[in-house]
Amino acid sequence: MSKKTVFIQGAISSEFIAQSIAKHQGKHSIGAHNIFLGQVRADVHGDTKVKAIEYTAYEEMANEKLDAIREKAFAKYDLVCMHIYHSLGVVEVGEVCLFVFVSATRRKQVYEATESIVNWIKEDVPIFGKELFENEESTWKVNTL
Repeated sequence: MSKKTVFIQGAISSEFIAQSIAKHQGKHSIGAHNIFLGQVRADVHGDTKVKAIEYTAYEEMANEKLDAIREKAFAKYDLVCMHIYHSLGVVEVGEVCLFVFVSATRRKQVYEATESIVNWIKEDVPIFGKELFENEESTWKVNTL
């Protein structure tokens, strides 16, 4: 398996997502795709609201963990292909920060694989988000499943 580019500076655009989908139309062994899009929420903490999240990562370790997730996903599920993209830098509320795209011959595999992959990313990959608030304060985000 070749190493894939995972990290994207800033938000993941709708155009990027659409292009990724379009690239798979020529792969005729695929019968199902599943997509997970993680979007920045306007959470409220106390009396202030999140306006963005600034993502950082320990990239070398994150890439190793993501490679391990890719290998585990292909070993556990009958996938044709899978892609993971995550933002670095500031991503505003309403913008996409995580894009997981899974393809297989049958739909059951893509549903199960997508949920596992997203959970493995949240549990194992050193990607960190600092919530930026409207009042200019910030705090580190804690991942939840």
